[in-house]
Amino acid sequence: MATIRVPDEVPSPAQDSETLNKAFRGWGTDEKAIIRVLGKRNESQRKRIRESYKEIYGKDLIDDLSSELSGDFKKAVILWTKDPAERYARLANKVLNDKKKTIEKLKILVEISCTSSPSHLIAVRKAYCSLYDSSLEEDIASSVPFPLAKLLVTLATSFRYDKEKVDKEVATIEAGMLHEAISKKQLDHDHVLYIIGTRSIYQLRATFVAYKQSYGNTLDKDVDGCPGDADLRSLLQMVILCIEFPEKHFAKVVRDSIEGFGTDEDSLTRAIVMRAEIDLMKVRGEYFNMYNASMDNAIIGDVSGDYKDFLMTLLGSKI
Repeated sequence: MATIRVPDEVPSPAQDSETLNKAFRGWGTDEKAIIRVLGKRNESQRKRIRESYKEIYGKDLIDDLSSELSGDFKKAVILWTKDPAERYARLANKVLNDKKKTIEKLKILVEISCTSSPSHLIAVRKAYCSLYDSSLEEDIASSVPFPLAKLLVTLATSFRYDKEKVDKEVATIEAGMLHEAISKKQLDHDHVLYIIGTRSIYQLRATFVAYKQSYGNTLDKDVDGCPGDADLRSLLQMVILCIEFPEKHFAKVVRDSIEGFGTDEDSLTRAIVMRAEIDLMKVRGEYFNMYNASMDNAIIGDVSGDYKDFLMTLLGSKI
């Protein structure tokens, strides 16, 4: 369930555009007005605001936000205001253009591929082509080392059936195929990629259940114990988690971003922005179940200022 709170009575896109334009004028910027408008509008409403702002003022709202805001608050507001497909496409491109493609950064590609609906993933790929004159899969193949590229291209190009239909016999058979590949230490076997990359989320969850019933361990545990490429093992484990329990994955992203020395604001922003209109309520619940602590309080205790207020607005708090 989503966490953003859209008011019962919402001003017209023109009125919201005027409020935002006023927030940019004069000495200083009215950050609270920006949070109050953009932090409480859904995807379609934000799109209409962008269109209205362009029509009325002849300027791009994203450009004005970029020039008026700063720091992590600026990054979060701009990421939120962009069209979701463009948002994901730009996140993917940033990862692929980074000279140091650490396994943690490559995991963003897994998030995009495995926690998006089939139609949304296609929209992301189209946006990527439009923005960069190249396909997402081509850029993965040309910039990520084998065998990681093999897995990531398979995931990025998938178009999964999105209904809840499940074939338990197929689940048992394919659990056996996965077990055989793991026994042979072949995590990049074509059978693994075919199953992980083509089956529906519901079918895969049934396969994961069948695997544990047949072999005693969870698939994740057996992958973890499989010798070989540690990075491939880590990516594949994340694929399993994102498919089986996406809310647990994002709860972990939030936790990891605020634990230890310093805050990983980019990861924290990504998790909140990506899930605020999807399942952030479930992420909040899983966070409490996993860490016996309030996610909201953890965030409040780790960040501050307008950035904190914006994240908490996306979480549904009254600022």
